[in-house]
Amino acid sequence: MRHRLSRRSPYAPDALFGLVGDVGRYPEFVPWVRSLRTWNARTEADGAEWMDAEVQVAFGPVRERFSTRVRRDPVLKRIDADLIAGPFRRLRNRWDFAPEDGGTRIDFDIDFELKSRLLEGLMAGNFDRAAGRLLTCFEDRARALFGDPGKT
Repeated sequence: MRHRLSRRSPYAPDALFGLVGDVGRYPEFVPWVRSLRTWNARTEADGAEWMDAEVQVAFGPVRERFSTRVRRDPVLKRIDADLIAGPFRRLRNRWDFAPEDGGTRIDFDIDFELKSRLLEGLMAGNFDRAAGRLLTCFEDRARALFGDPGKT
């Protein structure tokens, strides 16, 4: 299953890159993320940062845990996450943050396949809404952290 979303935000690319890249804080504002831990943090010579992250999520009665390898590239303003282990056959997502009209164009791309056909079927019917809700969580968090750009 693959889904792509693009949205424009009034906030700066650096601010949004920092917000999305701060994966340890996801349980504070993404309602289905129950817990998250990171390990193996390291920085490459070019400034790109890597870490491994284990996430526990809950969607109604379904509770799962999975691990990803996260790469944050501050030059490209790109965050990639690739599956290490969990209920997926495949999981990759990418966030890109590009300057646009005094704000940022956010491009989010996720591609996954679950090991369980039953779970895959359950997700398929609600995935568009869930992906949109995820971006809304980040928009709400940006407003809480950086203020409402519509207010003077």
